[in-house]
Amino acid sequence: MIRRLFRTNTLIPHKAIFSFRRFYVKKSNHEIEWNHPYHHHHWTREQLQNIRITHHNPITISDKLTYRVVKWMRYTFDYLTGFQHNSTSENQYLHRILFLETIAGVPGMVAGMIRHLHSLRTMKKDHGWINTLLEEASNERMHLLTFLELKQPSFSFRMAVIISQGIFFNTFFLAYLIHPHGCHRFVGYLEEEAVKTYTNLIQEIDDHQLPLFQTMKVPSIAIDYWKLSSDATFRDLLLVIRADEANHRLVNHTLSDVQSTDVNPFSL
Repeated sequence: MIRRLFRTNTLIPHKAIFSFRRFYVKKSNHEIEWNHPYHHHHWTREQLQNIRITHHNPITISDKLTYRVVKWMRYTFDYLTGFQHNSTSENQYLHRILFLETIAGVPGMVAGMIRHLHSLRTMKKDHGWINTLLEEASNERMHLLTFLELKQPSFSFRMAVIISQGIFFNTFFLAYLIHPHGCHRFVGYLEEEAVKTYTNLIQEIDDHQLPLFQTMKVPSIAIDYWKLSSDATFRDLLLVIRADEANHRLVNHTLSDVQSTDVNPFSL
């Protein structure tokens, strides 16, 4: 059932899908154009090329348990969706990325919300954590919106997302209340897997195993957000997204190592 869910639907041109980059609002019989307001860090070519697969060695019992949970989740998800490196089609890759990005945007929002409410409740400063966490959630959502320009999921796929998000949101919410450091470590390990996935995908494109991705155009929403060139390739898009995931990896592993009352080192 789940494997069928990730294999259905065909690719459709991004121009045929609703463009998130602009829409028009009727006001006094005049059309007002709306451009996407978000801005993102501009990755240099050197930064994009220097992204590597890394791993934070688990030392504490909490880290070891968290790492085992992430590896179990990765194995289970790969098995249920029939994912295999070097034998996955472009359509399956887009399905996989769409689903994972709907989940990836949850931790930052939950953590930011909890810390925001804590700051209000205790009437104390948050030391710069909230904005970083919410920016992470927004960035993951932009990944999703970008890939939605390339593929629209089916109704059953959307229902699976709703169920999965409901379970994950509530589980992560309770976990963050109990052990926030473990949650950041969890996200750090998840991002390690994300970097692996995008690195393997880029390598498959370089090996000419995914011809449709070699000619696929980059949606305008991505060009605006990441400040890409107008002739950017799909590989260029994957490079900046992989850099985002590597940054989230670094941020969450770092936040797991500091105290909750410390100043956020990424807000300085």
